[in-house]
Amino acid sequence: MVDIEIGRGKKARQAFGFDDVAIVPGRRTRDPEDVDLTWRLGDINLELPLLASAMDGVVSPRTAIQLGKMGGLAVLNLEGLFSRYEDAEERCSEIAALPKDEATERMQELYAAPIDPELMVARIREIKASGVTVAASLTPQRVEQYAGAVLDAGLDVLVIQGTVVSAEHVSNHGRALDLKAFIPTIDVPVIVGGCASYQSALHLMRTGAAAVLVGVGPGAACTTRGVLGVGVPQATAISDVAGARSQHLLETGERVAVIADGGMRTGGDISKAVACGADAVMIGSPLARAVDAPGKGYHWGMATFHPSLPRGARVKVQQVGTLEEIVLGPAHENDGTTNLMGALRTSMATCGYQSIQEFQKAEIVLAPSIQTEGKQLQREQHIGMG
Repeated sequence: MVDIEIGRGKKARQAFGFDDVAIVPGRRTRDPEDVDLTWRLGDINLELPLLASAMDGVVSPRTAIQLGKMGGLAVLNLEGLFSRYEDAEERCSEIAALPKDEATERMQELYAAPIDPELMVARIREIKASGVTVAASLTPQRVEQYAGAVLDAGLDVLVIQGTVVSAEHVSNHGRALDLKAFIPTIDVPVIVGGCASYQSALHLMRTGAAAVLVGVGPGAACTTRGVLGVGVPQATAISDVAGARSQHLLETGERVAVIADGGMRTGGDISKAVACGADAVMIGSPLARAVDAPGKGYHWGMATFHPSLPRGARVKVQQVGTLEEIVLGPAHENDGTTNLMGALRTSMATCGYQSIQEFQKAEIVLAPSIQTEGKQLQREQHIGMG
């Protein structure tokens, strides 16, 4: 890609988001019923390429069980309300009821309560007892402290997650987590992220991670791009990380899964993420719109309650249906925000691809007019995709 000169002393690549691209239909079509949405995470086969973000307004033990029974994978935030309070769902309701100008400060107070390791273990066991795959997240700063206990409790997938996670963290203040030394000691698949570039993803893959999360700042509730000025639009970020996956496969013979994390609102966005190279997607705000989500019509990110530099916002989301309707349908609206997996299945069938890995080979075009071409009436009437 040709660099663009933005000044005499700096050049930059142009990067693209989901609204900038479109998928080109292939030479054949398929029946949606023949499409296979399964994917592999380490030794675990999953029916749907869908993960629920580790955010308290999205994933509780209750919704983790619901999504797991549908074939998806919900990630519980082990440093959130559900590991700090027995009545965590009531705390979520309190957050939802807060006035806008009081929300962040009150959330900082709520999240300042200490983590209860026994409660953390109890949540893992509660989900495990239902028979679904159990996934949960810890930050790099706390993963060594708590990983042993949650693994003993039956955790199936460990997510090491932060705004940006690198394979080489440099610190003059205490010992930093060495992912390359730590991950091989874990007996379950480990997902690490986020990252947003070829080089950072390749280094994360070399740590032995089963999957990497792609996304720095694209989430609906995240303000990292504004507060820190850091991030890469998702279509480019996913494509770069997919390139790193190919290089790592060439070097080692091992295929690391790429999980697009954030920035997807509709089935079309999810389809574009997969066509750009994602094996699965992690979403938060689309699932927070479920009437049975713990956020009660609100959604907030993992850094919203940072004690000194919040990088997120509590955002209101329109509740549009049950969790099952949002994930599997049926859809009763025409805006692409419900029956997300049905939309992905139909997109793959329309373009002629049977599997996730085949769909990653789909042709992509730059299409700045894709959201507006022929949609004047929809825009004027605020309906459909307008």
